[in-house]
Amino acid sequence: MSTRRKPGFSWVRNGLEGRGQRAEGRGQRAEGRGQRAEGRGQRAEGRREPLLHLVFVSSCLGDAIDKVVGALAQKGLPKSEIANLKSKMVYIGCDCPLKWAATRSQTMQLIYFLLRSSWKMVAIAMFTGFLSGGSSAGLIALMGRVVGSDQTASMTSIAWSFGALAGVALTTSIISQVMLIRLSQNAVFQLRLSLSRQILSSELSYLEQLGGPRLLATLTEDIQAISQAVFIIPFLCIDIAIVGGCLVYITWLSWSVLLAVCLFAVLAIGSCQLLLTRGSKLLGLAREEQDRLFQHFRTIAEGTKELKLHYRRRQAFLREDLETSATIFRRHNVNGLTLFAMTSSWGKLLLFFAIGLILFVLPHLSHLIAITPQTRTGYVLTFLYLVMPMDRLVNNLPILGRAGVALSKIQSLGLSLASHSESAVVPDAVSSSWHRLVLKEVTHIYHHDSEDSDFVLGPIDLTLTPGELVFIVGGNGSGKSTLAKLIVGLYVPAAGEIWLDKQPILAENREWYRQHFSTIFADFYLFERLLGLDRPNLDIQARAYLKRLQLEHKVTVEQGWLSTTALSQGQRKRLALLAAYLEDRPIYLFDEWAADQDPVFKEFFYTQLLPGLRDRGKTILAISHDDRYFHLADRIIKLDYGKLEYDKLEYDKKWH
Repeated sequence: MSTRRKPGFSWVRNGLEGRGQRAEGRGQRAEGRGQRAEGRGQRAEGRREPLLHLVFVSSCLGDAIDKVVGALAQKGLPKSEIANLKSKMVYIGCDCPLKWAATRSQTMQLIYFLLRSSWKMVAIAMFTGFLSGGSSAGLIALMGRVVGSDQTASMTSIAWSFGALAGVALTTSIISQVMLIRLSQNAVFQLRLSLSRQILSSELSYLEQLGGPRLLATLTEDIQAISQAVFIIPFLCIDIAIVGGCLVYITWLSWSVLLAVCLFAVLAIGSCQLLLTRGSKLLGLAREEQDRLFQHFRTIAEGTKELKLHYRRRQAFLREDLETSATIFRRHNVNGLTLFAMTSSWGKLLLFFAIGLILFVLPHLSHLIAITPQTRTGYVLTFLYLVMPMDRLVNNLPILGRAGVALSKIQSLGLSLASHSESAVVPDAVSSSWHRLVLKEVTHIYHHDSEDSDFVLGPIDLTLTPGELVFIVGGNGSGKSTLAKLIVGLYVPAAGEIWLDKQPILAENREWYRQHFSTIFADFYLFERLLGLDRPNLDIQARAYLKRLQLEHKVTVEQGWLSTTALSQGQRKRLALLAAYLEDRPIYLFDEWAADQDPVFKEFFYTQLLPGLRDRGKTILAISHDDRYFHLADRIIKLDYGKLEYDKLEYDKKWH
């Protein structure tokens, strides 16, 4: 007996069956990661359940996904792979309908976007806009009446009516546009802040997986595209209202003529829709290529020295990477915008075809459609008046197309971020009198689709106490920085537990737990002002630390603002250390901090600054390769390719 599949979802089933076959091929490796899967399964369900409720609004889509997941489970697919496939199905389920909606109607997407901001303001603006359009249509009706009539007795009353309608059209147009301008700009403002908050509240590991170029492209180009579109929406609404009012007028003139015009319009719109659909698809491809282009721009900004010093590398990068990506981006944009331009010109021509239909064709069909000279005059005047608003509508289609693609990208990114969001809670006060920080069989796994094996850190068992100076050592790629991110709470363990005194660190209190750490990572970011350190004597304390860090002649502090951050890397690290000192938190973590310091200050850092923090009861975790200072540590923790080789409580002579 054949099984009948639900229409419209064969692409979901086929894609997932292909993923299932590939997943079975990775079964042996996935089973070896069972401990990670069990530790991550509960978190994945907690994170994805709200997203599933949000995305799978259609019950039939949800049923199809559930059946496919159930079938994969019956085949014995490991839980880790099912969770991975489920997350991809969520992305597919939310991304594809969004792209379909953008193709169908970018304008409606943007209107929905504005409605979410304030539907009351949109309703008022639309109402006044339709009044303006109706008044404009009334003006056309009066002009048609005057032009098509020989009577002059009622010219005075018509003139007063004309003036009144012009006043109403002007007033309502201004009100509608002002309200929509305020509304649209506020919506973009809220979108920027909302997306920024979503990014900052997402898991660090997922943000690293997305990559900086994609996030930067979304925050800049996508937001800008939507900003341009919402700026023109008020004017488009007025134009749409004018078109609607004119349609009402020509309907009142003659139903039979309107029917003929509508049949012509259906053919015209159908031909235009083919061009618009293809153009929107090409703009979407251009937006996808833009992420890669931003990656190349990042290479230019961060790899300038290396490119300038190697001619052949620079030429290969420009020719094979940057130029290739820019060419693809240009081709998709040119082809897409060309189709939109063709639509604009075709639309103008069709409008004049409609006028020609009324002037030259319908009079010869008087036995079928009766048309009077006054009706013909009214139609011609109306169509001529519609040339400008229709031209503006069609010319703005590329902007709406870009905005539709951008809004789809932002929404899909927002939904994917929501599936990896962390609990948003206001942290309680930091425990300054803590006693034990314990890691129990903590594991973290790096998975790369392009590699056959994963890098596994752990399981790690570790206990930290106040007043310790701990060196974390090991070769490159041994997992030192990963362990540091696990300790400070930036990474969520795939398995195992972290305890601070008697409190297990869970999603609900991880924000509170992170407030116990001041960190300077190797890829640190230096802020231009001392954010989050509001205190009366902040400048005085900062100047004292600047003197201790030997920066008082280069940097000054006024109201928390640093006079400059354009310093050498070693001096910038000292400014980062200044902020860490002022935070005055219980635990400090330094990732290769001394690597960019001169020998004199490196000696000062290891022999004076670190012991000084320890003497104040602080716990210091220092990732370091400077073995000549290892004897200063209370403990040395050595990692070797993700495994804890040893944890020595005191210095071992073998390091000499």
